[in-house]
Amino acid sequence: MSAKIRLSRGGAKKRPYYYIVVAHSASPRDGRYIEQIGTFDPMLKKNNPERVRLKEDRAKHWLSVGAQPTDRVARFLDAAGLMKRKASNNPEKSKPKKKAQERTAAAEAKAKEAAGATADAS
Repeated sequence: MSAKIRLSRGGAKKRPYYYIVVAHSASPRDGRYIEQIGTFDPMLKKNNPERVRLKEDRAKHWLSVGAQPTDRVARFLDAAGLMKRKASNNPEKSKPKKKAQERTAAAEAKAKEAAGATADAS
């Protein structure tokens, strides 16, 4: 059995509220879970201490038995000092796609032509 520490959505439409739960990896997002270990209220300000509430002793327990946190939950655990999260960096994703690269290359070529024409005219 592989367990995951993840968010389960609650709350009303356009008013999200999440439970931090330990669930079997095959169970659905809002489905059955093993244990609730905290809450996350994204509607509160970022500096509000009630935004993320976590039962630290239970989170330590589940991490010790091999439960894998999702990226968002790993951020919460890192902020609480329970684990160290490696920041992800994907420089390929931020690069412009093929057509945008072609457009910028064409614009640069046109600018060089215009600069060359003004230099010849001088």
